[in-house]
Amino acid sequence: MFERPASGERAVVVQLDLGQGAIEERLAELKLLASSAGASVEGVVQARRARPDPAYFAGRGKVEEIAETLRACNADLVIFNHALSPAQQRNLEKSLECRVVDRNTLILDIFALRARSHEGKLQVELAQLNHLATRLVRGWTHLERQKGGIGLRGPGETQLETDRRLLGDRVKLLKSRLARLEKQRRTRRRARDRRDILSVSLVGYTNAGKSTLFNALTKAGSYAADQLFATLDTTSRRLFTGGGNIVISDTVGFIRDLPHALVAAFHATLEETAHADLLLHVVDAASEDREAQIAAVDAVLDDIGAAGVPQIQIWNKIDLTRAEAAMLRGDCARIERVFLSARTGDGLGLLRAALDEAAQAAFTRGSARTAPADTGAVMPEVDSRLPDPDPHELAGATFPCDK
Repeated sequence: MFERPASGERAVVVQLDLGQGAIEERLAELKLLASSAGASVEGVVQARRARPDPAYFAGRGKVEEIAETLRACNADLVIFNHALSPAQQRNLEKSLECRVVDRNTLILDIFALRARSHEGKLQVELAQLNHLATRLVRGWTHLERQKGGIGLRGPGETQLETDRRLLGDRVKLLKSRLARLEKQRRTRRRARDRRDILSVSLVGYTNAGKSTLFNALTKAGSYAADQLFATLDTTSRRLFTGGGNIVISDTVGFIRDLPHALVAAFHATLEETAHADLLLHVVDAASEDREAQIAAVDAVLDDIGAAGVPQIQIWNKIDLTRAEAAMLRGDCARIERVFLSARTGDGLGLLRAALDEAAQAAFTRGSARTAPADTGAVMPEVDSRLPDPDPHELAGATFPCDK
C-alpha cells in the first residue's frame, strides 16, 4: 500500500490501439479532454496490443517507456485514454511514482469543473462518489486505523469501513435530493404539456456547436467555447414561431464511451431529452470523425430511452467547409437534415422554418393535446422541391473526409 501521489498539470497521455479504430481521432479527443481539464500535454505514448495487460493495462515494457517519457518531459501526470481498473491504476502509480488518471476520471473532473447549478453539482458529486467507491480498497495507507497493542486498538471498525459507510450515506442523501429535483422537472413538464408547448432538445457530440446554435436561436447568451463539455447545466428558453410555442433546451454534450456513472447520475437531466417532442441532433460537419460521433450520440440516446424521439440532424459549421445552407427531406417529405453555420447565421432561416413546420405538425396531429388559437400568423414557405441526394453530392459541398 502507498500514499497516492499529488496531482499535476504537466501530462503524458497514453493511447493504446486495441483494435477499436480511429486512433488518431481518439488521441486528438484525449488531448482536448486534457486541455479542457487544465492540463498541458507534454508527451504522447502509443502502442498496439491484442488485449490489455491485467496488471498494468499497457504491459511492463510500455510502462518503462512511459516512465522515460515522464522524465524527459519533466511531467508529473499520466492520462490513459481508457478505463483502468482500481488494481491497474494502483500498480501504475506505484511503478511510475506519479498520479495516473484514466478516461472516466478525467471526464468526471471536467464535469466537476463545469458544474454551476445546484443540480449539476449534486449530479457530478454523485457520479464521483460512485466512481470512488470502487477505488477505496487498499488505495491509501491512512484508511487503515485498526491496529493491535495497548492504546492502538481500533473501535471495532476500520477506517476503510468507516469511509465506505460515510460514502454510502452521502450517496443516499444525494439520490434523495436529486429525486426531489426530478419530481419538480416532471411538474414543469406537465405544465408545458397543458400549455400546448412543443419541447425541443439540442443533443450532439461535445463541442459540436450546440450552445452557439442555442444562442443564435434564442439570444440566451449561454456560455459557449471551443472546449469539450463547455456546457454542463441544462438551459431552456421559449422560442416563438409561426407554428406554435416552443421550449428549446441546450443539454450536455455526449462523447464516445461515456462513463455509466455519469449516465446514472444525470438521469434526471437526460430524462428531459427522452421526453422531448423533437431532438435537434447537432453534428460537427467539419469533423472527419463525424460518422463515429453520430453513432456515439445515437448509442447514448438509446441508453437513456430517447432512440424513438423524432430527430432532425443539424449539420453545423458549414462555414469551415464549402457546403451551402440547405434542407434535405426523406420519406413522406419529412425533414431529415439542415445544413447551417451557427457562427455566421447562414441557414438559420431554414432551421426556423423546420421548427415552424414541426410545431404545426405536432399541434395538428394532437400530440400537444389541443391546437393553439389562430393568431393570424403566416407560415413561412418551406421548399419541398429540394431533392434528397447524398450530402456529399450537394452543389458546392466538399467535406474533409471526401477524397
